[in-house]
Amino acid sequence: MEVAEAAAEAAGPVPFQLQFDKPIPFQIKMAEWNPEKDLLAMVTEDSKVLLHRFNWQRLWTVSPGKPITALCWRPDGKAIALGLEDGSISLYDVENGKLLRSIKSHSVAVICLNWEEDAQLDSNNAIYTYEDRTTRFFPPPPRIPQMSGLVSGDSGLMDDPEDSFQELTTSSHQHFNILCSGDKNGFICFSIFGIFPIGNINIHSLSICGPLLDKQTTYQLLNASIQKVALSKNLCQLTVMSFGELVDGNLLKEGTCMSKHGDEGENQKPLYEENSFLGLHCLLLNTPIFLNRKSELHQIAQQASSIEDLVEVVRVSLSLMSKQWSDAMHAFHEKFDSLSSLIIDHGLDSSSPEEFLSLLYGSRTSPALHQFLVNSLGEVGIKRIAKAVDSAGKELQTIICEHLQPAVEIIAFRVGELRGLSRWRARFLSIGLDEVLIDKATEKSGMLLLQVERFLRVLAIVMYQFHNFFTWVLKCTKILLSEPTDQIQPPNSELVVIFLKFLLNHDPVGQLLELSEANRNIQVDLDTMQRVEQLVTFGGFSDTKLLERTLAKEFNELEQCLKEAFLKPFTVISEKINCKDLLPLYPVPSSPVFSSLHAPTSISYYKGGRDNIPYCRTSHDSLVDYVCFRVPEESLKLQNYVGVIRGFTNYSSSAKNGETPPDGVLLCIPDEYHCVDVALYKDTQIVLLLNEAISSLENPERSWMMMIETNNLPFETLSRSRSALTNFWKPLELKDFAVNLSLEIGKARCIPHLAVAPLAISASRGVACVFASRRHALVYILDEDEDESSDME
Repeated sequence: MEVAEAAAEAAGPVPFQLQFDKPIPFQIKMAEWNPEKDLLAMVTEDSKVLLHRFNWQRLWTVSPGKPITALCWRPDGKAIALGLEDGSISLYDVENGKLLRSIKSHSVAVICLNWEEDAQLDSNNAIYTYEDRTTRFFPPPPRIPQMSGLVSGDSGLMDDPEDSFQELTTSSHQHFNILCSGDKNGFICFSIFGIFPIGNINIHSLSICGPLLDKQTTYQLLNASIQKVALSKNLCQLTVMSFGELVDGNLLKEGTCMSKHGDEGENQKPLYEENSFLGLHCLLLNTPIFLNRKSELHQIAQQASSIEDLVEVVRVSLSLMSKQWSDAMHAFHEKFDSLSSLIIDHGLDSSSPEEFLSLLYGSRTSPALHQFLVNSLGEVGIKRIAKAVDSAGKELQTIICEHLQPAVEIIAFRVGELRGLSRWRARFLSIGLDEVLIDKATEKSGMLLLQVERFLRVLAIVMYQFHNFFTWVLKCTKILLSEPTDQIQPPNSELVVIFLKFLLNHDPVGQLLELSEANRNIQVDLDTMQRVEQLVTFGGFSDTKLLERTLAKEFNELEQCLKEAFLKPFTVISEKINCKDLLPLYPVPSSPVFSSLHAPTSISYYKGGRDNIPYCRTSHDSLVDYVCFRVPEESLKLQNYVGVIRGFTNYSSSAKNGETPPDGVLLCIPDEYHCVDVALYKDTQIVLLLNEAISSLENPERSWMMMIETNNLPFETLSRSRSALTNFWKPLELKDFAVNLSLEIGKARCIPHLAVAPLAISASRGVACVFASRRHALVYILDEDEDESSDME
């Protein structure tokens, strides 16, 4: 190796300066450079996330507790998204590794992630921002209450989320961005800002046709697993690489009918199996709705995601209030219910309220009541129970005033904003913001606000009743103990009677906080109902059953209305995403697990100006896509090949205008090398990571990193298939024009280790990180003119 490097140095300068070579204690399975800072995120085989600076200083380590299956950065580099095996996506703050949000977008493992922001500028070269009017009228939104007994593990938020969550929901809204995720069952989900789901598709249900396929045939993709997704920088197109079985849609229907009505039973073979194509396919999905309606989607996402955050505040507040009050009432009844047992033990034919009323009226004090007040309860017991109930009441008032009520007020305001947007039918109806559903949510948010006011009044009355009752019981106990009662405030006897009749064995506060799903209605007298109906109708609402519902039930109804209202845009957007074309890449052997095949791939979109891409024949601002992939050795009888195809999306979007079909090239790697990984770099370059296939004592294990300029490659035009059976796999058309690679064609650097995937490339920083099988990380400077000292963030 040293001899080879010495010979290379003698021939000329060695490209790709080695910045450092560091041993690492873990084997890395995923790695991505931060798009804006000199930071490298790595995922170990035991699913820990390590964040390192360019100088290899470790900033933090986090472990989600579940296997990590995908990784990507937010475009501004301030958050990182992790796809997990259980189908959830977790967002972490780059500054401290705090969990910002966890959303469950999929039901199975997330295989790939891609986070892209709108790169289009307005006419005045200013990035579009939506002004949030809530800050004009309200203080900062309340946080989730943090008190004893709170369990918020399912909320998807950290225990102290204020700063980190504010960073996620505020700074990310300055640029409209979309997070795309694909799973192993063929589902692709879209989330605005990574937190508000706006659509999904199942590629199995797509009708696939396009310029590169048989014009008279419509296909479907079965048993598909998403391998990689890449959203274009203008958000108009999504390129998807997927393993699956492509079948003729008509034959699929005939095969289904045959399997239902045939007479050969289970041994009967569907018609489409003979004409199916199992392999890796590149699909083009049409997503111009994201660009055309980005302003409207921006507003809806900001309002809706903020509403969902506030709904979580309300949910946790109600749960905490219910627990606090339930604990206080349990302590109260645990003490006072013992009076009933004493009454039975003394053989009395009465009840607890009757005994207390008898004491109040001064007629008699039974032995059971005397024993209860003097011995069982006592002065200390009364004060302890009074303090517990009073503390619970104060905690409830604090939660309402600082969390629940402000959250409900802001929800009502934001829903009102959405109501105004929904009436602009020309712009918002096309993305599914339904006025009827938003009107219903508007009314429910107003009803919830009234329920909170009602609960505050009921709580204040009940707390005063309890205070008066405890004062009276304490005074009676001191009299029975023959102690002075001058320091005790005189109780109100009429309120004691009301308490004994209506509150001792009843709990109006707990009833309003009832979280049960049962349809229990609160009994309201006829006169009150008539007055409420008049007031509600006068206010322009239609719901006159307000007083019959509990606070918790009102919240559940509002939450259901909001889900229905936000599901409508989700459904409408999903229906507007369709498949525009498909590019068959290569077949794979029949295997039940396609995703288990290691298939290095890379997808990128670049500006198609004529200055740097001679191929481009479209406008200067258009985007040209590059798809780079290694062809497996068992596929197409092509040994050790790498394919590069460009212009797939350009041709599909402009085929009617007579544009030239996409072109491609096959790179034939010498037999003594094996391609470990590929990556597209900047506008016109490809980086290959190659292992030497043969090693010995004289030739120790080593690898090569090679950069090739695509402008120097002889691209050939791909033809349109007249028949699905003729040259179906497009790389076969390029076999006769394959380019035999050698280390002299491009820049090449010898690596003194046997390399393993992944190859982490940073186009913005001009660096590459190579991982060795013997647990080494090597960072190279790809650009010769890069400054050796990097910006240390």
